[in-house]
Amino acid sequence: MTELLMGLSLGLGAGVTPGALLTLVITASLRGGFRSGVRLACVPLLSDLPVVLLAVTAVGALPQVLLRVLAVGGGLYVVHLGVETLREARTALPPRPGEDAPSSAREILRGVVVNMLNPHPWLFWIAVGSPIFVSAWDHAPAYALVFVGGFYLVLVGSKVALAGAVGAGRHRLTPRGYRLLLGASGALLAVVGAVLTVRGLLPQGL
Repeated sequence: MTELLMGLSLGLGAGVTPGALLTLVITASLRGGFRSGVRLACVPLLSDLPVVLLAVTAVGALPQVLLRVLAVGGGLYVVHLGVETLREARTALPPRPGEDAPSSAREILRGVVVNMLNPHPWLFWIAVGSPIFVSAWDHAPAYALVFVGGFYLVLVGSKVALAGAVGAGRHRLTPRGYRLLLGASGALLAVVGAVLTVRGLLPQGL
């Protein structure tokens, strides 16, 4: 029960914290509706496996310089996505009722790249997640799996809920409102990317 509660609590914090992936979920939900948002919300299930495996097998072994490189590279890529979204927002039109964007491998790939280059999952699993997981595993493997399951259940679930809320209201937007929201999403992406880049460049690291 303790491991489950820790997983649920940490998952909620990670799921609702503003960041690049959460902004991508909002942007995808605006463009393509609930299904598009859900695809992005599930990205951690695809991209976090190597992060978790590396962190658990070598807790704290990753050099600080690598995390800084991840931050800078990921930040610049997120800035690029933000600028692209801002350009699209100038002429974008709100989707028609019943119109959903087709499944987009490119959109999912973007989310995976952003999440893999984001230092926050690495820092979380090195500093917080791995010690809890290893301790729980030593007690009983099932406890460790319950911790991970609870964490990702709420992490992904909170983003899915947000995608549902945004997707449900997107058809009621006027063209101006839609462009403003899409532009705000692009601006937020650019700001988040800039913050990641600056943190990576700071002498004291992240």
